[in-house]
Amino acid sequence: MASIQARGGGRAGIVGINVTPMVDVVLVLLVIMMVSATYIVSQSIKVELPKTATSDDAAPSVAAVTLTKDHQTLFNDAPVDEGQLVAKIKEAVGANADVSLVVSADQDVSHGVVMHVIDLAKIEGVVKFAINVERSK
Repeated sequence: MASIQARGGGRAGIVGINVTPMVDVVLVLLVIMMVSATYIVSQSIKVELPKTATSDDAAPSVAAVTLTKDHQTLFNDAPVDEGQLVAKIKEAVGANADVSLVVSADQDVSHGVVMHVIDLAKIEGVVKFAINVERSK
């Protein structure tokens, strides 16, 4: 313990404050805040945005591929085969090089089929992907 001997042989009070425990507590709180902030940001609330005639930024282009459990492939809700899918993806990339591909697959569709669709899109130049999921309750 940090104490100073007084002239009379008794102990004087502590004159210095040890800030190490306080720094430890502040760092732990900072880490907790950083972890919880990333979790809060990853949650989203679905809202219906107001519509305007003008806008500052162009909306990002999104292409949607749906894979059903009965082996049917849909591109933007229209049935396609693999050749048509490649052509549609190529057309979407041609219209906007920054297109994002959202893949929605039934839970019974194999992982290999989903990866094959993503691979086809990568070959055509798509670099942004999202896998559509439903939150369990």
